[in-house]
Amino acid sequence: MHAFAVVAALLLAVAPFHPSSASDAPATALAPASLCASPATPVAFSGYVPIGGIEQWVTIRGDRCDQPIVLVVHGGPGNPLTPFADALFGDLEAEFVVVQWDQRGAGRTFRRNPQLAEAPLTLAQMTTDGVDVATRVAAALNQPKVILLGGSWGSALAVHMAKAKPAAFHAYVGAGQLVQELDNDIDTVARLRALAEPAGDTTTLAMLDALGAPPWTNPRAFGQLRRATRVYESKTSTPAPAHWWRPSAEYATPADAAATEAGEEYSYIEFVGMTGGGMLSQIDLWKLGTDFPLPITLIQGEHDLVTTKGVARRWFDSLQAPQKSFVLLAHTGHDPNEEMMAAEGAALRRIRASLVEAGAPK
Repeated sequence: MHAFAVVAALLLAVAPFHPSSASDAPATALAPASLCASPATPVAFSGYVPIGGIEQWVTIRGDRCDQPIVLVVHGGPGNPLTPFADALFGDLEAEFVVVQWDQRGAGRTFRRNPQLAEAPLTLAQMTTDGVDVATRVAAALNQPKVILLGGSWGSALAVHMAKAKPAAFHAYVGAGQLVQELDNDIDTVARLRALAEPAGDTTTLAMLDALGAPPWTNPRAFGQLRRATRVYESKTSTPAPAHWWRPSAEYATPADAAATEAGEEYSYIEFVGMTGGGMLSQIDLWKLGTDFPLPITLIQGEHDLVTTKGVARRWFDSLQAPQKSFVLLAHTGHDPNEEMMAAEGAALRRIRASLVEAGAPK
């Protein structure tokens, strides 16, 4: 029996479905042009879409359905941004159609499919899922392509999606770019130790000594390291406004809270692996080659101790792409804040302007 069958049972026990709610409505196939009868039509879709053999939660928001589509590929992998989308991305909806997707094992997708706790998450399956979301949404909006926006885990997944089907995407914008597990872990440990030693932080130094050199087989290692990096990032980066992380009313329910917690636990173990062999160990963007088929913008926090600037920059510099831009943020760590969101918005607007200038179909 999979270890997270218990998570599924807990989810079913505390989060019963209510057929009158949008989260339990029948799935929608998203037929071509079904969401864009005319260019000025606003779009406000929330629902389940058949993706990869299961029903996955997708929201699509925009003032006009003919505006460029941005597909947000969330991090975690169990941390969907859908509950916080109004605060984080609401200002983009006048110029873009913004798509949120709760990946398999996360949020409302996990709520709908608790049986996923019996199955492994794989990078290959989630890449296929993501490309399917992109192509289905683009077709429903009568557009040929979307813009990819990925952060943290979502940045690695988005790169795999771009490589799998470049014809589906206009461009890629990544924040907190995850490149390769061992490279990132080595750099994280070195930078964390360099901060902890002059501070006389014996607690963090003892933790690093106990972990030893990466790679690790202890599933707790990633979480232990992240707790320490958050402490140091908080000393040098500007925090996000507290209200960003309050779920909108639709998602502020016991059922959604239970699904989020269960999905986070399941996805974390699938990400790191019980003995270090999870999806994180499969991430190695160097192996995908240096030919990147899309314009690429990387947005990097100067104080990011998880996906560090040195590793991100080395990978970025190796790429051959139609256009490249590397944006370093002086007051940002790994997690989103106002500086990061402003940089993402600026990058997306530059892409939008280039599409308009080129006269390309949005």
